Amino acid sequence: MINDKAILVGVDGSDASYKATWWAANYAKHAGLTLQIVCAYSLPSYAAVSFDATYSTMGDDVAAHSDAQEILSKAKAIADEQGVEAVTLIVTGDPSSVFVELSRNYNLIVIGNRGKGGLAERLLGTTSSSLPAYAYCPIVVVPYTDDDGNMMHLNNTISKVAVGSDESRWGLKALEIAAEFAHTWGATLDVISAVPNISGLTGTDSAEEQSVMDSYLEDLGDRIKPLQEQYPDLEIDKKVVPGSAVEALPQASKDHDVVVVGSRGRGGFTGLLLGSTSQGLLQHAVTPVYVVPRKYVEAAESGLKQAASGNQDQVMALEDITGVQKVSVDRAEHVEDIESTIDPLHENH
Repeated sequence: MINDKAILVGVDGSDASYKATWWAANYAKHAGLTLQIVCAYSLPSYAAVSFDATYSTMGDDVAAHSDAQEILSKAKAIADEQGVEAVTLIVTGDPSSVFVELSRNYNLIVIGNRGKGGLAERLLGTTSSSLPAYAYCPIVVVPYTDDDGNMMHLNNTISKVAVGSDESRWGLKALEIAAEFAHTWGATLDVISAVPNISGLTGTDSAEEQSVMDSYLEDLGDRIKPLQEQYPDLEIDKKVVPGSAVEALPQASKDHDVVVVGSRGRGGFTGLLLGSTSQGLLQHAVTPVYVVPRKYVEAAESGLKQAASGNQDQVMALEDITGVQKVSVDRAEHVEDIESTIDPLHENH
């Protein structure tokens, strides 16, 4: 069955993945969830940031396994510093396919971004293989630096959440999750709806443009009414902006602690999430991006139907997923050195 009390974070020895571990542990502690940390590698050959050797034979699996354990011990130490006891896993094989299968089992998966190569590159991939677009649970992608290489500071608390909203099933689910997430943190929620190509409409004047904007704002108000009733203490601000969500959401990441977005899979927001180097939200956001994938929405809908008919499928147990192994590792020492590296402005709890 799905472990809805656990979140998973992927590490590969990069500082970016350790920063993702810090965010995941901080969230797990706040939300009362358990944390599982996974390190992935593949044979006969692989290359990752801290895996500076190339393993070309099956006999080198011992060395690869040892390196993975060392990486997990450092990530475990980061979690321990926040009072979060983590379970550690090693995954062998193709990380993309294994993580998609693992996503059936978790409440949330967290990965780091802007590490050089390694796990993030394999899991973010392209629009046809990206984990955030095709997972069965939400994915949080934590940035390490901005586009100029400046290291991003992560706050211990989340006070401002933004969500991209439209009327699609995915957009509505993202709005629902964003409201729950903001409520959990006692944060404010900014709901952003983009109005594309409004200035390019033939024959429109400023009054007509304003009328279109007002119509979008009214629709947005209707979408958030159920949330206002469900979370009467949640401060919700709605915002309609001209132009593309591709522009609006990366901009929102500059003054929000988390940006939530739905992914429709092929087309739709997938292009927004990844796209080209000049467009991808995940490449340019300077705050964690919380992605609600298409398969997650469809699986949730299917689950509701199965539950209503009394025919709910079982999720594959971790030990039955090929390539997944639970391991025990010792806590690494000098974790303060790791934390000062991944976030010099880090505030101790």
